[in-house]
Amino acid sequence: MGERVNLRHYNISPKMIEAADQRLESFAEQMGQFWRRNLLWILLAGLGLLVLQDVFGVHGVLAMRRAQHEATREQQEIDRMNQENAKLQNRVNQLKTDPQAIERIAREQMGLARPGEYIFKVSPPNQSGSGGSSSAHPSRPDTPAKTN
Repeated sequence: MGERVNLRHYNISPKMIEAADQRLESFAEQMGQFWRRNLLWILLAGLGLLVLQDVFGVHGVLAMRRAQHEATREQQEIDRMNQENAKLQNRVNQLKTDPQAIERIAREQMGLARPGEYIFKVSPPNQSGSGGSSSAHPSRPDTPAKTN
């Protein structure tokens, strides 16, 4: 790499070398002038792009706010579910330890009674609004009503 090129073999005159040097210096001067004239605008454009990225980008300010709002909503949902869990746990403990609660559920939901007690179930009146009775034939209570 450190070898010098022998210009005698290429028939390059010193005037050609001097002209190339002048063009190279002229190009370097033009580039220097370009950067001096436009550096401020290039930096401002780059700064503007960075600001846009920071505000609207994937990890920008707006995305961060959306994520914070979603995290707040999720935390509220977790708190609500924890409260419901605590209520259900209290209910389980109550059912495990309170005989009156167990009896109340046995009576209300399962229709059970103590020995010697009778249960009478009264059904609510028919709300059909037709005025007529849609009950089954009186002699056969387990037969469904006929509809016309």
